[in-house]
Amino acid sequence: MKPVLTILLFACVLFCKNTFSQTSFKVIPLGVKGGIDESNLSAYMIAPTGSNDYVCLDAGTLHYGIEKAVQAKLLRGTAEEVLKKNIKGYLISHAHLDHLAGMIINSPDDSSKNIYGLDYCVDVLKDKYFSWKSWANFADEGEKPALGKYHYTVLTPGIEIPLQNTDMEVTAFSLSHASPYQSTAFLVRHNEAYVLYLGDTGADSVEHSDKMHQLWQHVAPLLKAKKLKALFIEVSFANEQPDKQLFGHLTPRWLMSSLEDLALLSGKEALNNFPVVITHIKPGGNREQVIRTQLKAYNPLHVKLIIPEQGKLLAF
Repeated sequence: MKPVLTILLFACVLFCKNTFSQTSFKVIPLGVKGGIDESNLSAYMIAPTGSNDYVCLDAGTLHYGIEKAVQAKLLRGTAEEVLKKNIKGYLISHAHLDHLAGMIINSPDDSSKNIYGLDYCVDVLKDKYFSWKSWANFADEGEKPALGKYHYTVLTPGIEIPLQNTDMEVTAFSLSHASPYQSTAFLVRHNEAYVLYLGDTGADSVEHSDKMHQLWQHVAPLLKAKKLKALFIEVSFANEQPDKQLFGHLTPRWLMSSLEDLALLSGKEALNNFPVVITHIKPGGNREQVIRTQLKAYNPLHVKLIIPEQGKLLAF
């Protein structure tokens, strides 16, 4: 081989290796919206780069989203095969249907795996969904007979545990979602890299809570050390929505206010060009376009705003 070709080949290999090593996680959005369209509700498959062992961050839409990802060549096999073999568990932020309907509907054809959640979420799954009054009980607890396909793993806030059959760990934190109702944030770790996913949540000042501030206190050192690779957080309504009608959700203005609270703990420079994935936009009229415009118009911390699309890969 000629010396010039050898050098070019070496440079290409080195570039590819460095690019690969800088990516810690891959995320496949199976559903991204906050309502109306049952084929596109909150659900995100996450795995370490180079692995095909995923967990789902919420599970509003599964089958249709997996089909879209297979068509995009992000996943191999049929939707049924991916559901059974590649999804190793479900992290459910709260028990509203737009965050778990896909898991329930697909449960007859699913494989054995864990459902992870804080106690208030698991209790609703036991009492209201996987009970013979509303659906067959595919879990290993609750109304008899319990079919035992799913195992409930109750998370303790602030305590990290392994995600079974993956190379990831998770720490859960409670959020306020139209107080006194609660939701959950999941801090997913692989080695020294983290991704933070928030279920539905309102701003602390609207919710009369400090739950988001407590979360920021925990993750600010990770953000400052560049170990936190991305933040998934909801913006359900446009700024025109009155605070009394937010029902535990965020607007672009309240998102930026919450991020400014994080910046006080991490330093503003830590948020410059930091990936912030906007989840759970509620369709309706021109709301989606208005939210996009408002997010771009006021971004004082210069975060990297990402609007996810169903079946399109995200890498962090």
